[in-house]
Amino acid sequence: MQKIKQPVKAQKRLSINTASLIGLKPIATVFSIATALKPWQLKSVVLWALAQSFLINVSAQKEVPQTVMQQIFEEVKTPYKYGMVITPVDSTKKIDCPSVFRKGKYWYMTYIQFTGRGYETWLAKSKNLLEWKTLGRIMSFGDTAAIKDLTEWDANQRAGYIALQDTKWEGSYQLEKFNKKYWLSYIGGKETGYETGKLSIGIASANSNITKPHEWKRVGDPVLSMTDVDVRWWENKKLFKSTIIWDKKNTLGKPFVMYYNANGDTSNNTPKWRWFERIGMAISDDMINWERYQTDPVVHHKIGITGDGVIQKIGDVWVMFYFGAFWENRKNETFNRFACSYDLVNWTDWNGEDLIKSSEPYDAKYAHKPYVVKWKGVVYHFYCAVDKKDMRGIAVATSVDKRK
Repeated sequence: MQKIKQPVKAQKRLSINTASLIGLKPIATVFSIATALKPWQLKSVVLWALAQSFLINVSAQKEVPQTVMQQIFEEVKTPYKYGMVITPVDSTKKIDCPSVFRKGKYWYMTYIQFTGRGYETWLAKSKNLLEWKTLGRIMSFGDTAAIKDLTEWDANQRAGYIALQDTKWEGSYQLEKFNKKYWLSYIGGKETGYETGKLSIGIASANSNITKPHEWKRVGDPVLSMTDVDVRWWENKKLFKSTIIWDKKNTLGKPFVMYYNANGDTSNNTPKWRWFERIGMAISDDMINWERYQTDPVVHHKIGITGDGVIQKIGDVWVMFYFGAFWENRKNETFNRFACSYDLVNWTDWNGEDLIKSSEPYDAKYAHKPYVVKWKGVVYHFYCAVDKKDMRGIAVATSVDKRK
């Protein structure tokens, strides 16, 4: 049989009709107009509909709907502030950045303490997530550690954060071993003072005894630094807190994914005097050698700080709890919020109310830097609380009232 060519006029008309379908639901559109189409027209429209559906699905996977995020908010919200759970021994010490994990039947918290000289990392223990006892240091200054060396790049700043924790929401919250070691990442620096000088990200490990205060073994030079040849525009001044997860699906090609906030160049359309921090990514297959992932940060805002992201997975949604500070139209505020992702790279910001913000005398100046766990049906949201006298410690809010 001789092949029948489509008339040129009909081809043009089909092109116009297909273009006019953009914005409609593809498959539903095919069914609604199928009876009015000739067979050769129907084939073309079906192919168009399948292509459009594919593009819509790909696009949908990159953005988490606010309806889903509303469900996440309802799951994680903690309207009841319990109060302070770890406080400094005197006004010269400032306690910050809680990280909470479970080992055996006890809970443990690492936190950092600023002494006027710099940061050190401490360990505390709890039976119930509300009453905590400090055990001792796990990362000390260069001249107080077991091996004394003030010439090290991190001699006066060692602010540590746990790594490779079970990310499942309401999961075990245990730390996992890689190469028979537990791991943490930390802010390191040589200069004394509050976040002064060159700050970089280091890695440390421990073979065992993570529930006891002892020095973790630091791994040589920093793994990410402002002076690296591949440093990005948003991180070329100082690097700050990091969190590392173990993605066993290798979504990004390597199993270990680090989120970290840093300070760098500001954009041209915002004031140069404002402090910026943004959250970006790096990946690794051995916890020591890290590769920056893409050029731009993945969670950031026009003005102010977006920082201290920590990751958990609720169902099929990755949730990043983070804090914001000094944003546009919120010049003197700090607050904890969250963003969601399906792929660890494209993050959708929650557009509703804050998870935590200042409301009590003990957090009247700042309420920020989250760490959130759910245990036996109760959500515990730990955060750094600072009062008007600049006393800084760790507070917790809960999903049910624990003050009774």
